[in-house]
Amino acid sequence: MKYNVLDTMRYSILLFFIASITLSPCFGQTKYEREFRILKKQFPENALEYISEEIKGAKRVRFYKETDSAKISFEAKFKKGKLDYSVEFDQNGKLEDVEISIKQVDIPNATWGNIQNYLVRTFKKFKVRKIQQQYPVSENETAKATIKNAFQNLLLPSINYELIVSAKKNREYQQYEILFDAKGNLRKLRKSLPPNYDHVLY
Repeated sequence: MKYNVLDTMRYSILLFFIASITLSPCFGQTKYEREFRILKKQFPENALEYISEEIKGAKRVRFYKETDSAKISFEAKFKKGKLDYSVEFDQNGKLEDVEISIKQVDIPNATWGNIQNYLVRTFKKFKVRKIQQQYPVSENETAKATIKNAFQNLLLPSINYELIVSAKKNREYQQYEILFDAKGNLRKLRKSLPPNYDHVLY
């Protein structure tokens, strides 16, 4: 059976397409997001009930609506004590996670060692721009329990570490959002574009 040049080209393109969507899924995603400042009254009411006690003594409380190619979410950001918090909900007001801005020294040595080893192996050059300790909602605990654990700043096996990293790969600098588990194992990596902020004036 003979194949002409056109058939061969079509077959090659098909193989390339299949490979591109199946290989290295962690690198195959790019995060495009827009974050809009909104009023408190525009924030889901049931979501406010979860954090009403926490934001009473908080400073710089801000509410946002975030959109990307996959979903819509709502986020409350504020400072309480010496820590910066971010509490994210889906469009129905269901808690997704709580994040705390931290520094490298706040991460256990063994965990940071694993994270650093991954970064060194993956990128020629890199700079960590931001680190957040993430408390995701799980099936094993209620949303209120997740919030309580986060505001007690507990180091639990279920937490994640989310890093924003500027790194050089294939001769180009790119910003990445990288998620590691509590032991420093990679969970997700995707390219990240800086969000656009449209502020609502009070």
